[in-house]
Amino acid sequence: MSDERKGPGAIALGWWKQHISRRDEAGQRGLSARLRRADIIKILCEPAVHELYRDLRMKPSQSYDLARLATLLAELRGNDRQTLAQVLGGEKPILSRSRFEHLIRAKGDDLTDGLRNAIHMLKPERRVCNVAVFAADLMNWEAARRRWCFEYFDPDTPAPTNDDRRLQDSEETSE
Repeated sequence: MSDERKGPGAIALGWWKQHISRRDEAGQRGLSARLRRADIIKILCEPAVHELYRDLRMKPSQSYDLARLATLLAELRGNDRQTLAQVLGGEKPILSRSRFEHLIRAKGDDLTDGLRNAIHMLKPERRVCNVAVFAADLMNWEAARRRWCFEYFDPDTPAPTNDDRRLQDSEETSE
């Protein structure tokens, strides 16, 4: 399937698999480390990040969103069926309710820092979630954060499908 027909989550997952996921390879380990530690300018100077920018058809005005996406994808160690909200929540949540509520209201740098801190609460080998859903959620945080509330408190909530995303997007534009 061409990138034109893929959603942003699938595109970001493909990029993550190509550039970040294989940490046993020096090039991917190095890129991941640089993205995790860099400021926005250093992130935007990475050729791989420009590949993601082109594939997602982003605009220069979305540079902060691009940097957030790249740096947070670099924090993830694996791809799984569960969303990050499901991993962090449940009966014995890893992220406390008050921290979750603060995260779900966050914007800008506070959102980036909050998500990074939440991911760091997981052991490195458990920094695993549905990468495509996570990326798509970052690209449309306002719509995703309400769903995160359900997923955090009920980890059995099914992960969204493409049809769910289209419906959610149409609800957002009609409000």
